[in-house]
Order: sequence, then C-alpha cells, then structure tokens
Amino acid sequence: MELDKLSVVTSFIHNIVVYNIPLLYGTVGEIVVEKSGSLNLGVEGIMAVGAIFGYICGCYANSLGVGIAVAFLAGALCGLLFAAMTVSLQANQNITGLTLTTFGLGVYFFVGNGLKAKAWPVMGDYAAIKEGFSDVAIPVLSEIPLIGHGLFNHNVMVYLGIVIAVVMWWYLNRTTPGLKLRAVGENPGAADSVGVNVRRMKYLHICLGCGIMGIGGYYMGLNMSGSFNSSCWINGYGWIAVALVIFANWNPALAILGTFVFGFFNTLRVSGSSLAAAFPEMLGWLAQIPTQVYQALPFLITAIVLVGSSIRNRQGSGLPASLGVNYFREDR
Repeated sequence: MELDKLSVVTSFIHNIVVYNIPLLYGTVGEIVVEKSGSLNLGVEGIMAVGAIFGYICGCYANSLGVGIAVAFLAGALCGLLFAAMTVSLQANQNITGLTLTTFGLGVYFFVGNGLKAKAWPVMGDYAAIKEGFSDVAIPVLSEIPLIGHGLFNHNVMVYLGIVIAVVMWWYLNRTTPGLKLRAVGENPGAADSVGVNVRRMKYLHICLGCGIMGIGGYYMGLNMSGSFNSSCWINGYGWIAVALVIFANWNPALAILGTFVFGFFNTLRVSGSSLAAAFPEMLGWLAQIPTQVYQALPFLITAIVLVGSSIRNRQGSGLPASLGVNYFREDR
C-alpha cells in the first residue's frame, strides 16, 4: 500500500513536468521577445504553426532533430512577419499579435485537415521519433526516492527546455548582446544614441523568441502522439504563457518555477482522483471537485496573476519600460 502511495506521488510529479513543459518554451520565448520592447500576443498561433510543421516534417524525415529545427524555423518565420509589421511598418503590436494568433490557428487547421484527408503521418509508424521522444533517466539523480523519477527521467525535449531557459537567463544578464537587448527594451532612443542597432536587435530577438515558442508547440504535438482532431494541440497554453511571463517577472530562470506551479494545478485535472484514492483521509475531497473546475484552474490562476500584477508596485519588476511602444527613430 505504501508503495502504491509512493507511486501515485511520483507519477503526479512526473506528469507536472511532462504535460506542462510547453509552457516553459512559450514563456521563455515571449520573455525574449518582450525584452526587446515588443509585446507579442500571438504565442498561441505561433506555437500552433510550429507544432503542425514540426510534427509533419519530423515524421516524414523520421528525425526528432529535424522536427525541432523545422518547428523553430516555422516559429521564427512567424516572428519575422510580426517584426516586419510592428518594427518596419509600425503596426499596432496588440492587434498584430492577435491577428497572428488567428492566422496561426488557421494555418494549423488548414494544413492538418488537408493532410488528414489524404495521408496523416501516424507517430507510431516512425521508430526514430518514438525512440527520440522516449524518457532518458539522468544517472544517480533519477534514483532519488520520491522525486527522482518525477524530475529526472524525461524525454530530451524536457531537458532542452530547461537548458534553453537557463541559457537565455545567462544571455540576458551576463552577455553584452543581452544587455544591449535589455537597453533596447527599456529605452530604445538611448540605446540608439550610443550605437545600438535597435531595428536589428528587435528583428533578431523577435525571431529567436518566436522560434523557441515553435519548439514548444512541437513538443505538445508529440506529447499527444500526433493525434489530430477537431481541437488544437496548443489548447490555450499560449495565453497561459503570456501570463507566466508576468509571474516569472520577465526572468527565464524563474519561468522554470512558474511552469511547475501552473503545471501543478493543470495536472490535478488528470491526477486528482488518483491522489484522492491514495490519500483518502487527507485528499479525499479532491474527488468531489467537478472535472470542469480542474479544467478551469490554470486559467483562473492566470486571471489571478494578471490582477495581482496590475496592483503590484512596479519597483523591482522586470517589465521593460518601452514594452508595447513602437520606436520612431525620428522622435528621439
């Protein structure tokens, strides 16, 4: 019985990571974009584009690496479109981002439905994809009781997401290009006056951030075994990622913690009944909560984060001062 309880807790921790690591990709990608001073609300659509093209190309090439590269490229191309509209043409960033979400979801269903009617690639038919997406245990750490299997026995894309978050934190805080990027997000006029190419910095980092989002979309497609149906694989995760940026205070390293916190509430939807059965005296009440409440929890937490951020003192916040404001070089 004790072994069963241990297994339930371990499985719960494991699922928190497995089903919510896409939030980390989306959040870190959006942090990179916003640090350039651009507010991109198209995360949902960009992840959808990365998901569909990464999955299809990865399967046909029978290579996880190809899928990751294509997903990144597809997301980066969406970022290029966003940058062209908002940086070069000075379009409204909010409207452009929302339009990009609509566009991305449209592309997702257009390509998916068109291919499904002919020859949809079934993930199970591609051995290299299945093997590449299988769990890889980290020696020693995966043997730690209770948390070892849950935290240190995952597929390579989980580890890649953690690495990207840490590298982006280091890049933004410890490198010259990263500090220039932050300067652009805070005061593009001042950065321009000391020789920083504001337009180039914005273009490069918008494309980079959107490419990272695309990889997160690809992960979601693989995590659902490539099962294409009437609902999108992304399923609102892009919007949660936007809120997680605030929760993480625009810090890629803190985004790892934010993903875990949001993942905890999201995983209750599938594991709440198991926890209630394993610990009836302490957690039996979880079984009485309607499934719809669990489904709404991540979005309720998102709303609470947004409300909290609106009343929080900006002092100590990582919010770029020029976020969402188009830069007119002639006005500096």
